[in-house]
Amino acid sequence: MFTGIIEEIGIIKSISHLGGGIRFSVQAKSILEDLKIDDSVSLNGVCQTVIARTDSTFDFIAVEETLRKTTLNKFRTGQKLNLERALKVSARLGGHIVQGHVDCVGNVIALNQESTGKLIRIHFQSNFSKYIVPVGSIAIDGVSLTVAGKERDNFYVAVIPHSIEMTTLKELRVGSEVNLEFDILGKYIESMIAEGKSYNNQTNKSILEQYINQPEI
Repeated sequence: MFTGIIEEIGIIKSISHLGGGIRFSVQAKSILEDLKIDDSVSLNGVCQTVIARTDSTFDFIAVEETLRKTTLNKFRTGQKLNLERALKVSARLGGHIVQGHVDCVGNVIALNQESTGKLIRIHFQSNFSKYIVPVGSIAIDGVSLTVAGKERDNFYVAVIPHSIEMTTLKELRVGSEVNLEFDILGKYIESMIAEGKSYNNQTNKSILEQYINQPEI
């Protein structure tokens, strides 16, 4: 579990293909202080497992399913990445609950510089629209942000200068692809309501069948 508060920007040092998967080596500094093999790291919002490390790098392997659902298949040597270690139970939850499980890839369609911050407009698959709530939370390339407004298949966020400077959001251009993870709380609620309706329908059907099949006295 993560918070969407980026700890540092890493750089991809090497890429090697392993069948349908890809092994990445990432240069980092501060997150390596206590990073161990088998630890989880969020890279541009994608949760991956550390399989090796040196004093200046760590490695992970992205399998085919991850490459299909995220922008990892577009990563290149020298690319900058948002890095965050897994949340400690004792830490403050400065952003929101982020799992590192990407829902879909969005496309930046507009970047508007305002006097202080920047408005970023993103196009996404319309079937995910129900998970986007104005002034709700969303993770964009692993960065916890607040939805400023939405349309059916577009939404925008207002980003403060500090978040732009401390993350790869400053690298975004019109046409850039970004990893999107919607708030897990909404998805849990949707699932529970759907299960509740299914249970009630099944219970009512069972009661009705018992009544119909009851022998006449």
